[in-house]
Amino acid sequence: MGSFFKYIMQRPAPCCMKKTMPSDPAICAPNRPGVTLTPEGAHFVVFARHATAMDLCLYSPADPKQETARVRMTRGERDLWHAFVDKVKSGQLYGYRAHGPWMPDSALRYNANKLLLDPYALAIVGKPDGATGMLGSGGPNVLPGAYDNGPEALKSAVVENRFNWRGDTLPAIPWRDTVIYEMHVKGFTQKHLGIPKKLRGTYAGLAHPEVIAYLKDLGVTSLQLLPVHQHLDDQFLLEKGLTNYWGYNTIGFFAPHNEYAAAKDPQGQVNEFKEMVRALHASGLEVILDVVYNHTAEGDERGPTLMFRGLDDRFYYRHSFGEHGASYINITGCGNAVDSATPAALRLILDSLRYWVTEMHVDGFRFDLAVTVARDQHDNYDANSQFLAAVAQDPVLSQVKLIAEPWDIFRMDSYQVGGFPEPWRELNGKYRDSVRRFWAGDEGSTAEFAKRICGSQDAFGWNSRPALSSVNFLTSHDGFTLMDLVSYASKHNEANGEDNRDGDNSNHSVSCGVEGPTKDPRVNSLRARLRRSLMATLMTSVGVPFINAGDERGRTQKGNNNAYCQDNDLSWMDWSTGDEEMLDFTRRIIALRKSVASFRRTQFFDGLVNPASGLADVTWLEGNATLLCHEEWHDPHRSFFGALLDGSPPMLLIFNRGDLPQNFSLPGSGKTVWSLVFDTSLTPGFVAKDSRLIDGGVAFQVKASSMVCLRLNEGPALVGESC
Repeated sequence: MGSFFKYIMQRPAPCCMKKTMPSDPAICAPNRPGVTLTPEGAHFVVFARHATAMDLCLYSPADPKQETARVRMTRGERDLWHAFVDKVKSGQLYGYRAHGPWMPDSALRYNANKLLLDPYALAIVGKPDGATGMLGSGGPNVLPGAYDNGPEALKSAVVENRFNWRGDTLPAIPWRDTVIYEMHVKGFTQKHLGIPKKLRGTYAGLAHPEVIAYLKDLGVTSLQLLPVHQHLDDQFLLEKGLTNYWGYNTIGFFAPHNEYAAAKDPQGQVNEFKEMVRALHASGLEVILDVVYNHTAEGDERGPTLMFRGLDDRFYYRHSFGEHGASYINITGCGNAVDSATPAALRLILDSLRYWVTEMHVDGFRFDLAVTVARDQHDNYDANSQFLAAVAQDPVLSQVKLIAEPWDIFRMDSYQVGGFPEPWRELNGKYRDSVRRFWAGDEGSTAEFAKRICGSQDAFGWNSRPALSSVNFLTSHDGFTLMDLVSYASKHNEANGEDNRDGDNSNHSVSCGVEGPTKDPRVNSLRARLRRSLMATLMTSVGVPFINAGDERGRTQKGNNNAYCQDNDLSWMDWSTGDEEMLDFTRRIIALRKSVASFRRTQFFDGLVNPASGLADVTWLEGNATLLCHEEWHDPHRSFFGALLDGSPPMLLIFNRGDLPQNFSLPGSGKTVWSLVFDTSLTPGFVAKDSRLIDGGVAFQVKASSMVCLRLNEGPALVGESC
């Protein structure tokens, strides 16, 4: 891509064009962190304001434990330390040692015994085993660790950015046409027998033609990948024989996680990721990354010293300073919070994002705990914070898909659904909870349900946000799968080794009478009907639909709603079995959404009447086809209503989340003809086009726990009055 960012990343500094290097490399070194390769060698640049000295340590690619050279770096402007090493090529391993004061009370934790990663490393080698040698100290008031962890520490790797993209272009799918599909790179293909074994669970496996064919046939447009930045496995999980499967424990904001690559060398791993993106783009699929800039794997003061803590703890992390000195502000639940309001951390985040767009060609990002990243220098959420303002004016980042998880934890201002500025979209937790409550049969949930399927104007319309600001989801990696949502009334997280204390206790789920798997045909029939009704609701709601991978196939996690540490069959997609009826229904409901403009509205409903059709953009109906009165919305027992959507042609949606069938008088007279599109009480749900024609005025029976969609074939859709 011919972007300005790519230009400044690749261009050498003028004096570095010379064959003979000047004595002071800082004079010609790039004023940007990271490694810059030149024909003669490489510039190494790292930020560390409070350090008193910095060493660059080089390690053998053939034996990462073997240190081959150590170079004392030179301090330059902007708190950047520089070193030039000749004859360096792609694959060179390196790390930094930072010298400086050990003053934990002042948020200064320098310890030259710890080899540090380059925060700008494009690839990372090794897998730390949680050994005590990684730890900086045991607490805020003790001496720094004396153990030199150089041999076993993670190493940064030099990578060449040249790659043949073969004319790759971003699909640039409009938000109104976007259908997001969240998946785990490893878990999606780990058990796929149609993929060569060596490629399963890898970037290359995700680019396999069989995978792409499945995704295209399903109809999704955009793959949202759980974190692919290099991450660390928590020590407490390793001690239990578990790992951080989801990957929300970042240590490399530029480096693709090395365990997800079939290639073993760093350059090959980066190229494999690019090849995956290129293949997905060639088939018209977007790639959205779930990114974790709110915290790192270094945790609190008891955690490992890997990069930020050792380079400049005060500038990279948020702290509070009290009578007992500095302490980490833990608004992420992970021990620390990256201080995106400081120039160094803000620059790193922005540089990382631009790198993934310009060099790796991704199409957008979903920001984990985005409220933390959007906090200002006073640690308060601010829609005009340094980060949000920088992204809004950035010529690269402002043009890609940006999705916020609009909350963090532990603060009064932590929940910000509807609070982000344009061009952001937001995961709508209100949608998830309201739709779940409605179909679970909760009393008093109908009025809230109607707001959510109309795009949540109450959350987004107050500051002129568009209707497509809401990313609507029912399930995600974090929580029950769709199958488990209708199969378990309670969570079952025993496999996590925390006595079922972890995970959300408020799931708005139902068991349909039996907790877990059953052979009872009535229970299984009800569960299938509810899953179809939930998926149909998602695909006919105003907003951007989001599907959790496997929900279209009946994937289960056996009631585990917090499978973050389950890198095994519990989390992996099982391709040997699957609910073919649900898969067929999901394909058809996605295709229906794409074909009906009313389901892809870009504006909120306003109630205005279309003179051509005589219909308002949405008309809410009682079962007798009269208008639904305002006060009737709040009847706690209301479980049955219709929504008539104006369009070409008009569409009628009927919802019955009650336990009994209900009759609905179809709008119109004898000259009006409706055709049934789908009925979630049927198996598989959809009917052949125009195979069931029904006259206006006829009472149509809507089964319990079902949703029905009809299309106006001919005649007027006359609506009676109410009240």
